[in-house]
Amino acid sequence: MASSSADAASAGDAAATDASSLPVAIVCIGMAGSGKTTFMRRVNAHLHGQSKPPYVINLDPAVLNVPFESNIDIRDSVNYEEVMKQYNLGPNGGILTSLNLFATKVDQIVNLLEKRAKPDPEKPDRKPIENILVDTPGQIEVFVWSASGTILLESLASSFPTVIAYIIDTPRTASTSTFMSNMLYACSILYKTKLPMILVFNKTDVKDASFAREWMTDFDAFQEALHRDEEADALGGVEGGGGVGGSGYMGSLINSMSLMLEEFYSHLSMVGVSSRLGTGMDDFFAAVEEKKQEFVQDYLPELQRRRAEREEQKHAARDKELDKMMKGMSVGGASADKKPDEDDGPDVVSDVGSDDDDEDDETTKEGLQARYQAAMGEPDNSVMADASFAKYLHMQR
Repeated sequence: MASSSADAASAGDAAATDASSLPVAIVCIGMAGSGKTTFMRRVNAHLHGQSKPPYVINLDPAVLNVPFESNIDIRDSVNYEEVMKQYNLGPNGGILTSLNLFATKVDQIVNLLEKRAKPDPEKPDRKPIENILVDTPGQIEVFVWSASGTILLESLASSFPTVIAYIIDTPRTASTSTFMSNMLYACSILYKTKLPMILVFNKTDVKDASFAREWMTDFDAFQEALHRDEEADALGGVEGGGGVGGSGYMGSLINSMSLMLEEFYSHLSMVGVSSRLGTGMDDFFAAVEEKKQEFVQDYLPELQRRRAEREEQKHAARDKELDKMMKGMSVGGASADKKPDEDDGPDVVSDVGSDDDDEDDETTKEGLQARYQAAMGEPDNSVMADASFAKYLHMQR
């Protein structure tokens, strides 16, 4: 048992080492108007400036123009407007259905990414990619809470270290109520995706994000800001729009949520960037590297554990079905060998629960199962090459 544990530990260390050398997938998620597409363009330009061109994937089927070059674009595979017409859908339903259709190609996407993550013998001058950028629709719920979004994220995370970049409109988050709403949304995304997350406070050229960092690290500072917003709201407005509603209940609710989210903040990295000016990019990529290591150390072992559990359940279900089939064939064989005009006679004690009969049944079942598995394991067996299990049993009689 000790050697098995040591082997498992060494295998886990080897997997962690391999994952550290893989490119990191940065999935950008943000509400409409948060500057997500502009942020993607800035990150893309920053990496090209360092001679580290990323592999870019666009998953927004409804966008008209993308201000950066995409290696994989959902619009090349799915016509968003045609999907709306054919299925009689609205805008959100069209985006969701387009993502569902595109998710059927996820294996091809992962294969392409895995090829680009390795050196190409035919093109030795082309360097393997170090970053994968994924742009998502502005309708967060369509991507995060849909089955297709889950499939795409889990497929990426199963092959590459994956990090969520949650883009926040800083000027619109100046009030405590809007800030708390954004934090709750980030919390739901974190626990839905179960992936490392970076809070990216965008548009810092309009408003500095230092207030957000202070609110996340100093509970008393947030309480003071909440009190100021209550007073300003009572006087007729608050900077950034939307105070706390002028209600004591609302202030109490935000106060309670801030206490609850204090532990949540400790698992996040927060950076302030300006997509227009390009400031904060170095801080962002430092946070990406930190979250990549967190993925390798914390998330990857959990992912491997869940994968091993699924494999065990799959094998157990297959063995259970095979055992049921063997028992059924054994019962069928016993009935077939029995003559129709044979009289069973009255039941006696000697006819019930015989150990010899049980042993014969077990021997028959084991022999039948062994013959089936042996035949299935021989690739050159001409009988089993195109025959079913029932046909094989028929030919053995």
